[in-house]
Amino acid sequence: MQDLRISLLDRCNFRCPYCMPEAEFNEDYQFLTRNERLTHDEIFRVASIAVRLGVTKLRITGGEPLLDKKVVSLISRLSALEGLEDLALTTNGVLLAPIADKLSDAGLHRVTISLDSVDKQVFKVMSGNRGDLDKVWEGIAAAEKAGLSPIKINVVVQRGVNDHNILETLERFRGTRHIVRLIEFMDVGNRNGWSIDKVVASKDVLELIQARWPVRSVDKNYPGEVARRYQYLDGKGEIGFISSVTEPFCGSCSRARLSADGTLFTCLFATQGTSLRDTLRDGSADEVIVDILTRIWANREDRYSELRELDSDERPLMNKIEMYRMGG
Repeated sequence: MQDLRISLLDRCNFRCPYCMPEAEFNEDYQFLTRNERLTHDEIFRVASIAVRLGVTKLRITGGEPLLDKKVVSLISRLSALEGLEDLALTTNGVLLAPIADKLSDAGLHRVTISLDSVDKQVFKVMSGNRGDLDKVWEGIAAAEKAGLSPIKINVVVQRGVNDHNILETLERFRGTRHIVRLIEFMDVGNRNGWSIDKVVASKDVLELIQARWPVRSVDKNYPGEVARRYQYLDGKGEIGFISSVTEPFCGSCSRARLSADGTLFTCLFATQGTSLRDTLRDGSADEVIVDILTRIWANREDRYSELRELDSDERPLMNKIEMYRMGG
């Protein structure tokens, strides 16, 4: 385990259909209570133990992590961990502008913005009619000014939804030093209406891009990096592809995820995890948590993205955890 992703809370101010569709996540939906979520002290304890065990990258996620009004103080504590090399945060960007300087001052290294389209109407649909694209632009500008870079722009590509304006999105970020990452629509959780027909294979997107702007493949930044990297031949920047549907990378995965309720998952497509919350609250020594983390990672057998390729009668039935619970 090299990379630990920490979900601060299961709430979000968007209702993206592929993650938290409005029909199910409405005013009647019961999100975690304050007592059910880990406290910042508990999160810091797990993170500090994980870093002692060799984790070098921490990413703060949600839900939407900037809904946590004390996120800056947590970032400040995490950034001081000896041995931590990379501290990042994923956000939809709407709440970022007023807090970007504070996050940078607290020690945050960089941000990733989830932005599925630069077309206002498409963006509105893909945010569940809750997003304000102008505020996202303000957030990106503020993050750049605060030095939270390189800024990565995550685009989930869905056939018939936003695949028609991929080039428009890339055009907007060419030459800005921001890195657009094109993500195949994944069957995370059980509520997003996924089907293979809605997936646009990364190789097809690459061909589309090559016809407009020639690119070349470049090496990974670090072992276990999931995105395949390409650079424009005209020097206008970099793009990446995350292709877990058509090109699974289970064997090289180095990520674990800590959900808001304290459950540790070793796969984005997990059906179950290991709860750390009671152990954190029953007076157990750090050594107990060390043993749990070490055992979980040593015994992991996650291969869902590979198993997806099996025929339906061979593939095991899976009731997967929703992405909003564990962070994407």
